[in-house]
Amino acid sequence: MTEKPPVSDVTDADIEVGPPREWAAGVPGVLHSMEPAVKQLGLARTVKLMTSLNQKDGFDCMSCAWPDPHHRKVAEFCENGAKAVTWEANPVLVPDTFWAEHSVTDLLDKTEYWLGMQGRITKPVHKPTGSDHYREVSWDEAFRIVGDKLRSLDSPDEASFYTSGRTSNEAAFVYQLFVRAFGTNNLPDCSNMCHESTSLAMAEVVGIGKSTIAYDDFEQADLIVILGQNPGTNHPRMLTALEDAKLKGAKIVAVNPLPEAGLRRYKNPQLPRGVAGRGTDIADQFLQIRLGGDMALLQAVAKRVLEAEDAAPGTVLDHEFLAEHTVGLDAFREHIAQVDDDEVLLATGLDRAEIDELADRYLHSDRVIITWAMGITQHRKAVDTIKEIINLLLLRGNIGKPGAGASPIRGHSNVQGDRTMGIWEQVSDEFLDALQKEFRFDPPREHGVDALKGIKAMREGRIKFWMGMGGNLVAAISDTQLAEAAMRGTDMTVQVSTKLNRSHAVVGAEALILPTLGRTEIDVQAAGPQFVSVEDTVCSVHGSHGQVPPVAPDLLSEVAIVSRLARATLGDRADLEIDWQAFEDDYDTLRDHISRVVPGFERYSERVRSREGFVLPNGPRDSRTFPTEVGKAMITVNDLEHVERPEGTLLLQTLRSHDQYNTTIYSLNDRYRGIKKGRHVVFVNPLDLDDLGLVDGQKVDVSTVWTDDVERVLRDYRIVAYPTARGCAAAYFPEANVLVPLDSAAIGSNTPVSKAVLVKVTPAAVPVGV
Repeated sequence: MTEKPPVSDVTDADIEVGPPREWAAGVPGVLHSMEPAVKQLGLARTVKLMTSLNQKDGFDCMSCAWPDPHHRKVAEFCENGAKAVTWEANPVLVPDTFWAEHSVTDLLDKTEYWLGMQGRITKPVHKPTGSDHYREVSWDEAFRIVGDKLRSLDSPDEASFYTSGRTSNEAAFVYQLFVRAFGTNNLPDCSNMCHESTSLAMAEVVGIGKSTIAYDDFEQADLIVILGQNPGTNHPRMLTALEDAKLKGAKIVAVNPLPEAGLRRYKNPQLPRGVAGRGTDIADQFLQIRLGGDMALLQAVAKRVLEAEDAAPGTVLDHEFLAEHTVGLDAFREHIAQVDDDEVLLATGLDRAEIDELADRYLHSDRVIITWAMGITQHRKAVDTIKEIINLLLLRGNIGKPGAGASPIRGHSNVQGDRTMGIWEQVSDEFLDALQKEFRFDPPREHGVDALKGIKAMREGRIKFWMGMGGNLVAAISDTQLAEAAMRGTDMTVQVSTKLNRSHAVVGAEALILPTLGRTEIDVQAAGPQFVSVEDTVCSVHGSHGQVPPVAPDLLSEVAIVSRLARATLGDRADLEIDWQAFEDDYDTLRDHISRVVPGFERYSERVRSREGFVLPNGPRDSRTFPTEVGKAMITVNDLEHVERPEGTLLLQTLRSHDQYNTTIYSLNDRYRGIKKGRHVVFVNPLDLDDLGLVDGQKVDVSTVWTDDVERVLRDYRIVAYPTARGCAAAYFPEANVLVPLDSAAIGSNTPVSKAVLVKVTPAAVPVGV
C-alpha cells in the first residue's frame, strides 16, 4: 500500500531551530531517503527503482549531473537522488475534480511544497482567455490551440521557448530543431541562471565551456580546492569521490561563506566506518570567505606563486607548458604584482596566514583540481573570477594531465547535454551550418533572448508566447514580482510538466499544461520501447532507460510532445522536409541526425548502447589543445572589484535547503542547518546581530538596497544566529529571489547576482491596525 506524502499546514510559528550538523549522510541519510520511498512508492516499486538508479542499464538520476563511477555499487544513489525519484514516481495523481475545485487564483496562494505534493498531472489542461480555471482537453485539441497561436504571431521572435536541465539529449535536439524551423533563436534555459558564467569564461580562455577532467582524476589529485559549493546537499555523491581522494592522499580545501556539513565530515553509509565509525574528515582547510571575495583570494594565491618563482627561478612555474600552450603570462605577472594585499584581506575577510596556507598547499601539489558551482557563478564579476581559476591552474600546468584540471559542477541532470544539443540563444554558426546541411532549411542567425532578457521582452510586450520544457521559471528567476507580472502579460503560456509548481499559477491570458512521462517511466513508441540519453558533468554520454510503467495511460514523452507540436504548427510548410513522425516513432532516427550535426556524436545510436556510454572529445583534457581564438590557453588580466558593504547592511546569498531540489521542496526541514518545519528564516552571524541591534529568533524584514524605487522585501522572517562569514547573510531560494533585482546580473554572462545581494535587516514592521 502506498501513501500520499503528507502536506503539512504548519506556520512559521512552528519553526524549530537547532544546532547545525557536524557531518553528512550516515545512517540518518539512509533513513531519510528510504522511509519516504517505501511509504509513498511501496516496497516493490522502491526496490525496482532504487536498484536501477544510476546503473548501467537503468535510468539516470534527475537530481544532479554528478558522473557515475566505472565500478558501481548496488546502491549508486544519494539521499537527495532517492527523494527526487520518490517525488517523481509516486503514483498519486492529480484527481479529475482538481481543476474545478481550484482556480488559478486559488493556486497562487499555495506554497511550492503544497503544489508539488498534489500528485502527477495526467491529462492536458487548458485555461482559456477570460477563465480562471484550467479544463481538461484532448491532446489533439491542445496541440491545435498551441499551433494556431504560434502561427498567428506577427514574428517568430514574439515567442520564447525555455528548457529545464531535466530534458534528455533527444528531446532537447528535437525541441531546438522545432524552434529554429519555426524561425527564432529564443531558446533560454536554466544554464542562463547558473553556469552561464562558466560557459562564457572557459570558452574564451581554454576553448571549451565544460570540465577539463574525467571522473577518475579526483582520486589522482594531490589537492582539490572546492569553491562556492555545498556537495552534501546539491550533489551528495561527490562526497564519495572526495572520500576516495582523501584515502589516496589528496588534500582538500573548502572555500565557502558557510560551514557545510558535507565538507566537514562524511559518514559513507555503505562503509563500516560510515555506519559505526567517525567517517572521513573531508576538508583539511576551511576558508570562510566573505561573499564576493573569491576573485581576490585567487589573485592573492597567484601572486604568492609568482613570488615563489621569482625567489627560485625555474622551479615553480611549468615553463615548458606555459611556453607551448599559453599566451598572456607577462601581462598577468605585471598585473598581479600590483595586487593590494590589504584590499585582498578586506575583500575576503581572511587573514594572511590562511591565504599563505592555501598558497603553500598549491605550491606543494603537482596535480590540482579546482571545482566550483553557483557560489562562484552568480556574482557580478563571476566571469572574471572563473578566468582567475583558469589562470591559477595554468601557472603550474594543471590542465591536461591526470589528476588536474578545472571542474565546474553542474547542478541539474542534463543541463550540459541540452547545451550540447543546441539549446542556446547564441548557438554558433558552425552548429547552424550543420543543421542547415542536415535538414535543408535556413535556420535563423540572429541571437535570441536569454532568461533575463526574455523577462524584459515580456514586460515590453515583445514576447507574447512563452513555452517551458520542464522547469519552474517564475520561481527560479530573479526579481519575482517583476518576473511574475511580465509572465502574466503574455498572450499564452505552455508548460510541459510532471507536477504542479508556481509557474502553473502565474500564466498568460491563455495557458496550457502538457503532462509528460518522468525519467523513471517506460517509454513505448511505434518502434517499441525507447530510451534517452544524457551528458554528465565530465562530458560522458550514457543511456537512461525507464523502469516502471507510466502512472497514467495518456502521458506522452517529451519527444512525442515536441514532434506533435511541430506537426501542428509547421505541418503545412512546403519548405520543410523534416519527418517529425519518424522522430516520435523511433528515437534512433533522432540520434542518427544528431550524429551528423553535433561533433563527437558519430555513431551515436551504436555507442550510446554500450554499458559505459562514451566520452565526448575534450581538447584541453585529452591533448592540451585549446580551441581559442589564438589557438592557445589565454592567461588573462582581470581587474579586482571589491564588493562594497555600507554600514548597517549585509551581503545576502540565496541557497537551497537540504530537503530541496532546485525549486522543488520535499519537506520544510533543513536537517544539516538545524531548521525544522519552516523556510522563512534568514541566517546571520551573531556578531552582526549585535552590530545591528537584533537578536536571535527575532522577526525581521529583509529589504534590498538597489538603485531603483521598487520595493523588494521579505517580510516577517525569523533570524537564525548562524556561523556565516562576517557581514554576510543567507536565505532560502526560491523565496528570496524576490530580493534579487532583474538588472543585477553578472558582467558578460547576464546571470542573476544571487550570491551578493546588498540588504538591510530591520525589525518586522507592525501591520497597520495592530
